[in-house]
Amino acid sequence: MTDAPLVLPFDDLRCQQVELTCGKGASLATMTSEDLPVPPGFVITSAAFEAAVDTEALRESMRRKDVQTARTMVAAAEPPKELIERHYGELTGLVAVRSSACAEDSEGASYAGQQETYLNTDGLADVLTNVVGCWLSFFTDRAVFYRQEKGSLDDVAMAVVVQQMVDSNKSGVLFTVDPVHGRKDRMVVEAAPGLGEAVVSGEVTPDNYTLSRDGVVKRSKVVGAERVLDDNECAALASLGRRLADLHGAPQDIEWAFDADGQLFLLQSRPITTI
Repeated sequence: MTDAPLVLPFDDLRCQQVELTCGKGASLATMTSEDLPVPPGFVITSAAFEAAVDTEALRESMRRKDVQTARTMVAAAEPPKELIERHYGELTGLVAVRSSACAEDSEGASYAGQQETYLNTDGLADVLTNVVGCWLSFFTDRAVFYRQEKGSLDDVAMAVVVQQMVDSNKSGVLFTVDPVHGRKDRMVVEAAPGLGEAVVSGEVTPDNYTLSRDGVVKRSKVVGAERVLDDNECAALASLGRRLADLHGAPQDIEWAFDADGQLFLLQSRPITTI
């Protein structure tokens, strides 16, 4: 990948190339180009990872299943500091630093939750540290086992997303079909106050809403004293879900957030792989 860019903002067309920015990065860049409400950010590309490590030695370690040697090599790697500093300077406030695996979020497999995410990162030094943390998370026992089962241990392509944090008032996930019952005439929303990462990781019990295609609440399971989402917010989510599913030609698993002003943001979307 000689001369490939090491860092790309979401609005650069090259950022949509999966081989450079991997599943999450390419998805966010694509949705940015579609004028969807994606918070700004950039991607440290797979080429940056390849430039920072001896990839052949890394692959050889993985073939020998010597994961500890691989981890030691990755821990010593240095991200492209000056390029990251330049693009980070164009964002405001706190950022999220998220892993993006190149086999991730494809129609054949979903690596969601396999690699690391760092929320509320503040300052260049912590961004750089967390980039290496994301690289390392590709070599945890869990991630290596999953990759061995679903792909190949030769796959060491890894990108990292840095994205402006949304000051989330409420957030969660939206499935544009019912993933449990397989009903394509229904959408399912899980919602909780605050950051959506708690919903995705299972740290909190969210409200659960079953919606018609046009966003009418057909059934709800409310955890607290009152609903997290009102009818208008459910309708807005359904509208966003229909648009994404139509644009991408497949049912979507969407991470979203409403800020304190009620503005809806799209944090991630991937194909649903279980239907």
